[in-house]
Amino acid sequence: MSSAATILRRRPRRILVAGGSGFVGSHLCDALIEKGHRVICVDNLETGRIENIEHLLGHPNFSFRSHDVTLPLRIPGVLHEIYNLACPASPPKYQIDPVRTFRTSVIGAINLLNIAREKSARILQASTSEVYGDPEISPQPENYRGSVNTYGPRACYDEGKRAAETLFHDYAECHGVDTRIARIFNTYGPRMCADDGRVVSNFVVQALSGSDMTIYGTGQQTRSFCYVDDLVAGLQALMASPSECAAPVNLGNPGEFTMLELVKLVLEKTGSRSSLVYCDLPVDDPRQRRPDITRAQNWLGWSPRVSLREGLEHTIAYFATELSQGGLAHQRVS
Repeated sequence: MSSAATILRRRPRRILVAGGSGFVGSHLCDALIEKGHRVICVDNLETGRIENIEHLLGHPNFSFRSHDVTLPLRIPGVLHEIYNLACPASPPKYQIDPVRTFRTSVIGAINLLNIAREKSARILQASTSEVYGDPEISPQPENYRGSVNTYGPRACYDEGKRAAETLFHDYAECHGVDTRIARIFNTYGPRMCADDGRVVSNFVVQALSGSDMTIYGTGQQTRSFCYVDDLVAGLQALMASPSECAAPVNLGNPGEFTMLELVKLVLEKTGSRSSLVYCDLPVDDPRQRRPDITRAQNWLGWSPRVSLREGLEHTIAYFATELSQGGLAHQRVS
């Protein structure tokens, strides 16, 4: 990383984190506060949880605003950086109201880009590996255009994120907005919701509660799992990167595991005797997902450090505590 980028990262900044009470957003807020930055967390709490940021509410450098990014937002004073993480990321939740999901990605991006333009702030879009659809090549580099379905139950999220990337490109070209785009691959860790439909949280909660472990399809489809601390480090490195890094950058762990490998590891780590139950594969569920992180390594000096085994230990411990304290009682676990 260049010395200029290092200075940019270390200097105290005033930073807006949209979606800051969510799973990834709350960890990002923690990391930014720890570095001495002033953080404005904006979230409508539709999928985020106030419990994720409760420990920050009294901090002098942290403020929370309950707001929907599809509505105009005014931020008084100077603003240096904006992270846009404002959109449900789990299929069961973004499919509840697909039109709203699409509006959050597109209208939310426009509103935040307009703030970035007004404030001359750098803005980072949390995009997704879903822009690659059900990929025909592996691993997926950033110049792969994807194999996507624009007409299906997942399209509201996938196409919303693709449209947001286009907006970031066009605001940079037409208005000179300083933009960054992170294509985030499967991320896991503490503060995930038990009912968000992601495979790690599903398996861990099912194992801890003694429920059947739900395997979709044959279980041979693969994913690459990045621990949340590694992702947050990558997001900050990308935000601090020089202007040559404006093109999309994959952030994820290139280690690839089948669903059967993952479920066996969860069973081993929890000591659970839960049985495996096979169900039909959801529509448009990708068969393979693995990032090519060459660009992140070369541009940012970033690579994930936490192994799946280590990350699962932290995640299992979190959900075990939640379960023992009744924190999962209000959440539906399928």
